[in-house]
Amino acid sequence: MISVEDATIARLSRDGHSFEILVDPDLALRFSKGENVSIEDTLASREIFSDARKGERAAEDDLKKVFHTTDISTVASSIIKHGNLQLTTEQRRRFVAEKRLQIANIISKQGMDPKTKLPHPPNRIMNAMEQAKVNVDPFKPANEQVNDVLSKIQAVIPISLERIEIAIRVPIEYAGKASSNIRKIAPVKSEEWKSDAWMAVIEIPAGMQADIYDSLNKLTSGKVEVKIVNGHKI
Repeated sequence: MISVEDATIARLSRDGHSFEILVDPDLALRFSKGENVSIEDTLASREIFSDARKGERAAEDDLKKVFHTTDISTVASSIIKHGNLQLTTEQRRRFVAEKRLQIANIISKQGMDPKTKLPHPPNRIMNAMEQAKVNVDPFKPANEQVNDVLSKIQAVIPISLERIEIAIRVPIEYAGKASSNIRKIAPVKSEEWKSDAWMAVIEIPAGMQADIYDSLNKLTSGKVEVKIVNGHKI
């Protein structure tokens, strides 16, 4: 168990009340992500506070009103999962770096250089984010930050999000597996089943062409036919 002096605060505000607990920052972060971490090991103190810095404990009536229990483990679990966790400087740095990479990977797969029609590598996008002084929210989902980041890095590198429609023809012996796999990664706009082949039109981000082609070639031992039939910017 971490000492109180080295612990950080996890806080949840609800129904006009504030509830705080002292936690091991690393274990609490892992617990919040759903990893197999004991709540007992996570807590630095088995107390629920209204103000941890002042040592003011939360009233039992308030705990019952908000959490419908006074059980420390149950309340603490809810605070970590649904409240705000104070990160250490190192945790925030690591968390931000992970989120920046996630955003760069999304933009790399969905975006492209409008001149070359090729996707920008993630490292180039991350460098552009650095030059544009893009701030990343470590707690906000990466896909919800893509448009904001994209608008800022367009001043640094030419990039646009473009979706294309691709017509594919798969020999019938590979059709079932190909159809199942394609539907997991791209919407099927239209399809036709014939005695010798499955033909379909799918829509994908332009930057994912190489990944899609590689996947289809592996599924069909290179016997797939592919053709771009349409494209539009978003």
